[in-house]
Amino acid sequence: MARATGEGAGARRSFARSGELAARLSALVPGGAHTYAKGEDQFPEGMAPIMERGSGCRVRDVDGNEYIEYGMGLRAVTLGHGYPSVAAAVAAQLEHGTNFVRPSRLELEAAESFLGLVTRAEMVKFTKDGSTANTGAVKLARAFTGRDRVALCVDHPFFSYDDWAMVTTPVRAGIPSGVEEQTSTFRYDDLESVEELLRRHPGEIACFVLEVERATPPSPDFLPRLQELVHADGALLVLDENVTGFRWHTGGAQELHDLTPDLSTWGKGIANGFALSALAGRREIMELGGLDHDRERVFLLSTTHGAEHVGLAAGIATMAVYRDEPVVETLHARGERLQAGVQQVARRHGVEERFTVAGRGSCLFFGTADAAGAPSQELRTLFLQETIERGLLAPSFVVSYSHTEDDIDRTVEIVDEALAVYAAALEVGVDRFLRGRPVKPVYRRFN
Repeated sequence: MARATGEGAGARRSFARSGELAARLSALVPGGAHTYAKGEDQFPEGMAPIMERGSGCRVRDVDGNEYIEYGMGLRAVTLGHGYPSVAAAVAAQLEHGTNFVRPSRLELEAAESFLGLVTRAEMVKFTKDGSTANTGAVKLARAFTGRDRVALCVDHPFFSYDDWAMVTTPVRAGIPSGVEEQTSTFRYDDLESVEELLRRHPGEIACFVLEVERATPPSPDFLPRLQELVHADGALLVLDENVTGFRWHTGGAQELHDLTPDLSTWGKGIANGFALSALAGRREIMELGGLDHDRERVFLLSTTHGAEHVGLAAGIATMAVYRDEPVVETLHARGERLQAGVQQVARRHGVEERFTVAGRGSCLFFGTADAAGAPSQELRTLFLQETIERGLLAPSFVVSYSHTEDDIDRTVEIVDEALAVYAAALEVGVDRFLRGRPVKPVYRRFN
């Protein structure tokens, strides 16, 4: 694909075809997208491109506009779009069928590949998305402990679209009353909040669910002490590795932090954007979802497409690249180069405290704040507006293995130009620069 080129602030891209298709899509699909984070409301008005194709870290929309892309399929595409060895594995598998009435050899090969990398787990079961995997973990924990209550880390934004998790957000339409009585919350890196929760509900909590790490690493004693407290109460520790898995370390953030959870969930990076996720954990817990025990039966992740062959073939090929090449090391290096470059240009424009970059190099976020330091959706919109116009599609700064140093350097050049506008908006007001309504938070009670 041709290289994305920078455009001056006066140049305007056309999104006419994208607008036409988006209107048709919204008429047929609630929200106009199958994932809320991809919704039109998450992008500047009139600048929500409908995509046509991608190669590596470059994508093209239906209007012919080209971009360097970050976020990469909501962090799922770790290697790059159309990565050759993954594409070849999928193409080869298509000729041999995609779903039989009995398990295929690929199910064993995928399990062996996964557990060869994620060595702190003893068994694994595949499914299609992280929400389903997390719900499976909660069901197993409840069955294993005989308890109903679940404790979620309130500082982590998304565990599942199911009621047990969504009841902690403002988006509660359709959730039966009473569900909230079985879900409690605690704070990340805050042992006092965990201890207080255990004092209020001793012997009631089935599991504590959290991401291992997000933008900021925890205090050295948080994770080990959390596990001690959880196990002392008889509960289970469930680590959501959907984001961190295959980005922090090939064995996940749990390996980086030397922590063995009872259960963990995986997705996004496991198959380079193909639909494959996993629930993994200790044998004695996972076996409750199997046939070789005399306890009450747990109906666990029994899905028609959970182990269809295309996703498994993609997963096996992707995990082979993790095993044989320095994928995670490259993700960290490219992200650190990007973070350093963006922070440098932010300082040059005097906005380093109003436009921030945080997280591990392999998974960077950016934050936008107004002149008073308050988070600003308007300034986020302006940044997206100015970068999209210049050939950068970056709702985050999450890199892939396909981002080269040249791609990173070009990205910094575009951000430099965008932050010049951003700095001016902080001086005289963002409304003078915005061309439409601001983007909106995903979690909101009303549209």
